[in-house]
Amino acid sequence: MTTATRQPETPAAALPPRLIATDLDGTLLRDDKSVSPRTVAALAAAEQAGIEVFFVTGRPARWMDVVAEHVHGHGLAICGNGAAVVDLHGGPGTHRFVKVRELARENALDAVRLVREAAPGTVYAVEQTYGFYQEPAYPKLHMEKPDALAPAEQLLAKDAPGAGEPVLKILAFHPRLDPDAFLAQARLALGDRANVTRSSPSALLEISGPGVSKASTLALSCAERGIAPEEVVAFGDMPNDVEMLTWAGRSYAMGNAHPDVFAAASGRTAGNNEDGVAVVIERILAARG
Repeated sequence: MTTATRQPETPAAALPPRLIATDLDGTLLRDDKSVSPRTVAALAAAEQAGIEVFFVTGRPARWMDVVAEHVHGHGLAICGNGAAVVDLHGGPGTHRFVKVRELARENALDAVRLVREAAPGTVYAVEQTYGFYQEPAYPKLHMEKPDALAPAEQLLAKDAPGAGEPVLKILAFHPRLDPDAFLAQARLALGDRANVTRSSPSALLEISGPGVSKASTLALSCAERGIAPEEVVAFGDMPNDVEMLTWAGRSYAMGNAHPDVFAAASGRTAGNNEDGVAVVIERILAARG
């Protein structure tokens, strides 16, 4: 069984990197959600040098158009904080789910109840492979129209709209709580029933299946390729990146990162608006000669 717990046997510096795993928002992307020309060039140079690049993000597959043209070779991305591996080849709207690690509806219903008991006032949305559903009070955090509006219990029922689709994660929003305090409360309430993290500056939590994270799905993808953790370089900026940064042989916190990310990463780089990912990739390629 593949584990996302790093147990290095060989010093990371002794092995040349074979895979770069990078978060998107706040990491690879600038604040305007663009990929800078310098970063585009660095990604292409890494692939040309035989280093695979994986985008590893909390974003759903339908939001991957921003980087779809920058995938090379395998064309794969890890979306939904590890809930899905998606093939981005073919362009916008034609992605294919290669692997789905769903959140069982029973677990999702338990999470809705327990987090709401721990933090009254919590409202929810449900992210599925091809659908997005939300409660009426859930804020319009992004410019998209939900497929249905209803209480979370109805959205997760066996006869709900989209009941035939896997649930990738549920989103829990609280209008008043501190984001880190909300995360701590939810983790305490749920225990091992689900994986809880966050990537937003607001009190918005992302709840996935037990053991599902960026790290665990990246570990599975690397194991399929015969790539060891010590051969992976990872980048991130928010709590949903912490496990991945801990697992990878080398990891970098962006200059704009959350304090937990600085504590987890083995190194630091410039902020996302200063092309921090490209800075490290260029250094790696220069060292290879």
